Amino acid sequence: MARSTGTSLLRLPCDCAAPSETWVTVTESNQAPRTDAPPTALFELEGLVVRYGRNTVIPGLTVRVEPGAVGLLGPNGAGKSSLIKTILGLIKPGGGSVKVLGLDIPCDALEVRRRVGYMPESAVVFPGMTGIENVAYAGAIAGMPRGEARRRAHEVLEYVGCGEERYRSIDEYSQGMRQRIKLASALVHDPELLLLDEPTNGLDPGGRTEILELVRDLGHQKGMSILLSSHLLDDVESVCDHVLLLARGELKADGSIKELEARVAGEHVRMTLEGDAARFLAQARERGFEPHLPDPLDPSECLVKLPAGATPGAILKLAIECGVRVRRFVPQRPSLETVFLDTLEQAGGPR
Repeated sequence: MARSTGTSLLRLPCDCAAPSETWVTVTESNQAPRTDAPPTALFELEGLVVRYGRNTVIPGLTVRVEPGAVGLLGPNGAGKSSLIKTILGLIKPGGGSVKVLGLDIPCDALEVRRRVGYMPESAVVFPGMTGIENVAYAGAIAGMPRGEARRRAHEVLEYVGCGEERYRSIDEYSQGMRQRIKLASALVHDPELLLLDEPTNGLDPGGRTEILELVRDLGHQKGMSILLSSHLLDDVESVCDHVLLLARGELKADGSIKELEARVAGEHVRMTLEGDAARFLAQARERGFEPHLPDPLDPSECLVKLPAGATPGAILKLAIECGVRVRRFVPQRPSLETVFLDTLEQAGGPR
């Protein structure tokens, strides 16, 4: 998972006649040059506690995350957004210690925010401003000189595909364009670490694919370290090499996707049911099967883990006994989805 080191920074096409052929390397005047020293951990947490009043959302998290493209997975309410805000110094830890790029939180929170890019889930564009004004303002907030922020804003807007729309008011932008503006704002100061909180939220399939392609390019071609927080397994699997899985504020899995898939024991089958699915699921659990619902609101789609020694025919026989029609029955190889569902099941989380 090591990120390449050296003095080269993120290289984006400049806004000239042939952007695909001309490249620039930008080094901000307010940043120290990067050296050839061994890569510092992206962040190190030791016994981190995060509370909102009397509600503890992270009860004591310890983890060290190395440079690379890292996925932060977990169901809603797992503590993903709280963790990101703590890393940024926006939430004061209730206990434990936090280091980001070797800097202490909360003591060095301002310097951390100069070196980290953040694309939040919520809308953070400024109404009434143009695209270029939004991104240049984000650069100024990060400490860039005004002229440098403006020049850099042109470059990142070209990179994310909003170059032709840069002078339009943000109020006229579609949801997909607003997401691109948010990404450009997170990139404008050339961060060492890019934090993405649900970056495909609210996008149609085409827009989602385009955003993920940009993130994949940043992580795998441009050498930028990324922490991608999402509840969408496909988003994480398409971009990341390493995964952290949170449930109820606790770390339940940590490793490369291949390593985590190799830990999955037992055979799985994916089923589409028609009929009394609730009865079938209850009977399956009583007989030692482990059915998971990828979508808790849709019991007709389930992923079933077979107990040791059981054959796929056994679960089909049970479906017949319950009067349930099986519309689809597909043996499932270990995947990030099976890792996710198995881990939540063991943690006593939602099915």
